[in-house]
Amino acid sequence: MAKDREVEPVGGPPSDVEVLKLESNYLRGSLVETLANRITGGMSELDNRLMKFHGSYMQDDRDVRIERQKQKLEPAYQFMLRVVTPGGVATPKQWLEVDKLAQKYGNRTIKLTTRQAFQLHGVLKWNLKETIKTINDAMLTTLAACGDVSRNVMCNPNPHQSDVHGEVFHWSQQLTKHLAPRTPAYHEIWLDGEKVNMEELLGPSEIAVAVDASVGEPSVSDTSATDVEPIYGRVYLPRKFKIGIAVPPSNDVDVFSQDIGFIAIVEKGKLVGFNVAVGGGMGMTHGDTATYPQLARVIGFCEPDRILDVAEKTVTIQRDYGNRSVRKYARFKYTIDRHGLEWFVDELHERLGWQLEAARPYHFDNTGDRYGWVKGKNGKWHFTMYVASGRIIDQDDCRMMTGLREIAKQHSGDFRLTANQNLMIAGVSSKKKAKIEELLEHYGISEGSHHSALRRSSLSCVALPTCGLAMAEAERYLPDLIGKLEPVLEEAGLRDEEINIRMTGCPNGCARPALGEIAFIGKSPGKYNMYMGAGFSGDRLSKLYRENIGEEDIIDTLTPIIKHYASEREQGEHFGDFVIRAGYVKAVESGLDFHS
Repeated sequence: MAKDREVEPVGGPPSDVEVLKLESNYLRGSLVETLANRITGGMSELDNRLMKFHGSYMQDDRDVRIERQKQKLEPAYQFMLRVVTPGGVATPKQWLEVDKLAQKYGNRTIKLTTRQAFQLHGVLKWNLKETIKTINDAMLTTLAACGDVSRNVMCNPNPHQSDVHGEVFHWSQQLTKHLAPRTPAYHEIWLDGEKVNMEELLGPSEIAVAVDASVGEPSVSDTSATDVEPIYGRVYLPRKFKIGIAVPPSNDVDVFSQDIGFIAIVEKGKLVGFNVAVGGGMGMTHGDTATYPQLARVIGFCEPDRILDVAEKTVTIQRDYGNRSVRKYARFKYTIDRHGLEWFVDELHERLGWQLEAARPYHFDNTGDRYGWVKGKNGKWHFTMYVASGRIIDQDDCRMMTGLREIAKQHSGDFRLTANQNLMIAGVSSKKKAKIEELLEHYGISEGSHHSALRRSSLSCVALPTCGLAMAEAERYLPDLIGKLEPVLEEAGLRDEEINIRMTGCPNGCARPALGEIAFIGKSPGKYNMYMGAGFSGDRLSKLYRENIGEEDIIDTLTPIIKHYASEREQGEHFGDFVIRAGYVKAVESGLDFHS
């Protein structure tokens, strides 16, 4: 825990969420009572805020919202559950448990997220406890999958690719464990754990909650908070916090989109440490130029055994200095940009008691997945399959959900969720490879080579009908839009040219659109802001090119640009680089220039 220090006031009195966290008694709140209320399938907005720490968001089916209003029925409330899987790893047994829950309590699909986690959609309130308990029985958890804490730590999905990749996966697990909330509330509420008497633990006086509105932030370094939450204190973080570890030359985790990005430095085949990058983030708010996506900046190098210390001290700086008054200004990127990178480095060094070394050379050349079969260092095989928008579902031409269920019954390796919403069947022995191939073919599951490279390089968020923030479609629409662009690509000879394309239904950035060479951010039904020019290796932001346009305008706008790229690109030149060189958009190296 950091030493006591004066915390600078930020933005006025604390938001209602900050008060909620203080009054929640370390994430308990009134959830037990709310979950027991059978009169409604929903819960209050403040209870929903608290549920996020436990790994769930309340949603409703917006496709039927108006009809239910006409019938004077409450919205079709349901809950999304997110499962923490550090580095995206799940055993066959765990896969089968998640599949079983999706069939029994969910909407019979599994969503693979851009943070290498499972999501279940359509879970009703009265089924939440049994679902979460079953997840935990399978040695997984939903704790800290959402909420104002450090989220699922990302890394390259294949630890068998090399010894270095195995070490990096180990550190993703250690970081997730080290930064997990310690409150016993999760076990009490969901796992029938023994209820902790907080008055006996802390004393009655420590339960009282007080907020100094003139400061705008409560103290988090008192002894009682340290006893329960040694890193987070009573009020946790001002906003969510994301960490990813990349292994060059692959930047598949979009390391510069992270609050903390660790870049593995390999010398003579050995992991010698990590470059540390800080202050990335993708979200913004339409119409508010004080909000913007930002790239993490490299500040130095540390040896592997110091990675936990760097992460913890960075988290405590955000805990103490982040904006707790206005949540849209509360992400770590704004804390750094408000105080300055030099200030942050000085503060980090003071809390560490030692200094980072100078950053070491590295190089990224892509952000995508490599599809198909590859053989790892241990003689085992690994198959990366294309999963459209990360949605595991049975369809006429590809019975993916059923096929993966049958593969899980045969598989003795594991499953690896990639940061690009795809799936790797990892650790397949030569003896079992033929059987796995047979099942893949039988159920129509492939590496996606029959699709265009544009389609295989696409990312989208869930958006409608379940996300309450969505202003437009994303997952359900992007495949159709790509289908209308593919004839243009075919005619231009670009069918097999990788171009990162991303779409979100709102500007929160879940599919990392600001790092798409072509990107669409929803503004209203059927209307999007169109961006271009991000770096293919994830080191440059995109730039607004057209505002509030629909499908016809999108196709009319992109068609001549695609043809121009095909005819005048230089050898090895990526689309994002070309549109900058050709003058369509300006390069954006910092979020501070995103709106200029």
